[in-house]
Formats: sequence, C-alpha cells, structure tokens
Amino acid sequence: MRTPWCAILALLAGVQAIDMKVEDPESVKQASYAVANNMLSHYTGMNPGGTPGVLPPPYYWWEAGAMFNALIDYWYYTGDDRWNDMIMQAMIWQAGEDGTFMPPNQTHALGNDDQAFWAFAAMSAAERNFPNPPEGQPGWLAMAQAVFNTQAPRWNTETCGGGLRWQIFSFNNGYHYKNTIANGCFFNLAARLARYTGNQTYADWAVRVWDWTESVGFITEDYMFLDGADELKNCTEFNYLQWTYNSGVYLFGAASMYNLTDGDPIWKERTQRILDATKVYFKNDVLYERACEPINTCGVDQRSFKGYLARWMAASAQVAPFILDQVMPKLRTSASAAARTCTGGSDHSTCGMKWTSGQWDQSDDVGVQMSVLEVMQATLLGGVAPPVTEDNGGTSKGNPSAGTEGTGPRPHSRRMSTSTANRAGAGILTILMSMLIFYTVWWGIYE
Repeated sequence: MRTPWCAILALLAGVQAIDMKVEDPESVKQASYAVANNMLSHYTGMNPGGTPGVLPPPYYWWEAGAMFNALIDYWYYTGDDRWNDMIMQAMIWQAGEDGTFMPPNQTHALGNDDQAFWAFAAMSAAERNFPNPPEGQPGWLAMAQAVFNTQAPRWNTETCGGGLRWQIFSFNNGYHYKNTIANGCFFNLAARLARYTGNQTYADWAVRVWDWTESVGFITEDYMFLDGADELKNCTEFNYLQWTYNSGVYLFGAASMYNLTDGDPIWKERTQRILDATKVYFKNDVLYERACEPINTCGVDQRSFKGYLARWMAASAQVAPFILDQVMPKLRTSASAAARTCTGGSDHSTCGMKWTSGQWDQSDDVGVQMSVLEVMQATLLGGVAPPVTEDNGGTSKGNPSAGTEGTGPRPHSRRMSTSTANRAGAGILTILMSMLIFYTVWWGIYE
C-alpha cells in the first residue's frame, strides 16, 4: 500500500518544526524571534502609505495594541531591540496628541476594552523601562493615566449598580452590554497604576471595580469569570461564556494589588483562587481555549485570548512570587507544545492554534502567532527583573491629569456619524456573534 503524499508532507513538516528547548534560554529566544518575525509579516503599518499601529483586515484595532504589548515584552525578555523604533512609531501615532488612544477613525467600533489594550502596552512600557518617547510626546505612564482618566467618568451606576459598558459610544452595537473584559481591563489598569505610582486613588478604584464585579455576579463561587450581561435587563441574565483572558486580566490585577499592599491576605487569596480556577483551561498542563477550540468556532479575536492568560500568569508570578512554582510548569509545558505546532510557511515558523494537537492546523494568523510568542517568552521570566515602579527604577514620565483636557472623550462632531455600510456590517457581525454564542453555549451544556 502506498503512503499518501499528504502523510509524507505532514511528517516532513513535523521534522522541520521550530526546535525549541524550553530549558535553554538562548533556544527560547531564537524560537521567539522566529515566531515574532512571522507574526510581523502581517503588519504593514511601517510601510510607505501605511498607518502606523494598524493591522490590515480582518484584524481589529485592539489586537494591534495587544501585538505591540507582546513586542515590548519580547524586547524585555530577550534584549533584542530590532523592532523598538517600529513599536515607538506605532504607539505614539495611535496614542494621539492627548495620549488617550482614541483615534477618530476607530469610533465606529471603539470599546473600553479596545482602548485598554493599547493602555496595557503603554503601562508595560513604563513597567519594563522601555525607551521613553521623544521630548514633547506624552510619556508611557502619562498615556496609561490618560486612558484611566477617560474611562473613570464612564463608570455607570444607573444600571447594574455600576460598571463600564462594553462600547464607548451609544451608536455602537454592544453599548448596553456590561462585560467582564471591559471592567477587568479597568481593574487591571487601576491596580497597575496604583502599584507604579503609589497613588491611593487608583487603588480605591481597583477595589471598587473588584467589589462590583463580585457583587453583580460576574465572578462565580469557584472564581470563574462570566462574559457579561445586558444592562437593559439590569444584568440579571448572564452570558455564561468563559474566556481565558478574563481570568488572566483579573489575575494580574489581583497580583498587583497583593504586591501594592505588601501581601494583604485578601489579595493573596484572590490571586491564588483565580490561578487555581484556571486549571480548566489546561489539558495535561497545555493551555487551550475551551469555549471554542474543541468545536472549531474561535473567531479572529478568540485566537489570541489564551496568549494573554500566559502573559499575565508570568507577570503575576513576578509581582506575587508565591505562585511562581505553580505557574512555571504550565508555561513551560504549554510553550513546548506550542512550538511543536510551528511547522507551517516557507520558514516553518507559522504556528497552529491547537497546541494540544502537537501539529500545525493550517492556521496563518496574527493572534495565533502572538499567543505562541507570549507563552514562549513568558518562560524567560526567571532571567529578568520584576516590573519597576516610580520608587524603584521607573523612568517614565507621568501626568495625573492626562486625558482630562478639552470637552471630553467624544470624537469631533463631523466624525460622529456611522456610514450605512458600517451599520450593516456591524449588524451582520452582531447576528453572527449571537449565533456563535448560542451554539457554543448549547455545545457546552450538551457536553
């Protein structure tokens, strides 16, 4: 019997996978470079005629912010500065003159979480002592503070007892949805700003957001995080989907509060319980997106989610070292499994989404590459210093009143309208997402 050519090609591809030895830092750095370089093959913002900081369709604006955060961490973990100028250009361009990360051309679909993911990149730049912007530009810390200052006034107590809405502008679909990721991002940012600056106002907001998330029911008794709820029903009917990045964003926030409060037992318990609950996202210590991977329904956004859990597990272990020995085995096993899927493309560094499969699944996606990069470079955390603060080596310039100037966070009136095409596209997207959520929840219940 003849061996099918597809089997032969699959075997050859497996032989040419990225050869990463997770116990060897130099091997991890080489593998991380290969994956990052492949990821950037999708980015055209630095080219003539391109828009710095923007990924081409089908990728959304927020994912570009997440990508530059991953590249800041790449520099931090590896010492390789080859992409620093590109990172600087993209971050400054998208932050804008006021540093708020609210470009007018994104208002047709601008969520609080979208804005926050760019703020995370700025906050990471401050915490990692990434080279500072040129004089005359807002500092990384000031950018993160500007985003915080635009989001705090959006806290809405008219429904659900508080919380941020998913969308910023009322003409956007999802405006009446109060979801965990938007509030988790605000919590995470507040906690990290509190740790970096020592300002009690940020710490008070972090406590407020945590208490609200718990009281509204988005945190379950076993410390899982539900997706959100409709404020028009006063958040009484939940979307029960559970994503990796919701656990991750609250984990790093809680760990940062633990660090800020010198090991307060409350924040230690919360950090530990969130980490314990993440076990449902691992199969034999390999990370997977359980809400969509098993049924092949992961969309453009979801393909990157588990990378953020890996990122924030590593960062949490740096500021809350008591979890280090619990985190590292999972990161190393997941990184090794992820590397085995990187057999695609001409350079054999295009990776697969399903790390549990041990093989490339024909993926060719920014989010997939970013997730692999995140988990690979996270294994290098033992060789770098913890995130800095203003009192402990931080050099980023802040501005506590950043983002408060002018008339508020609304775009110019000429930019407020949404085209018919955009409305139609948003409507179709909403229908498709509703179908996806229904099917995924049905599958979870059926299983």
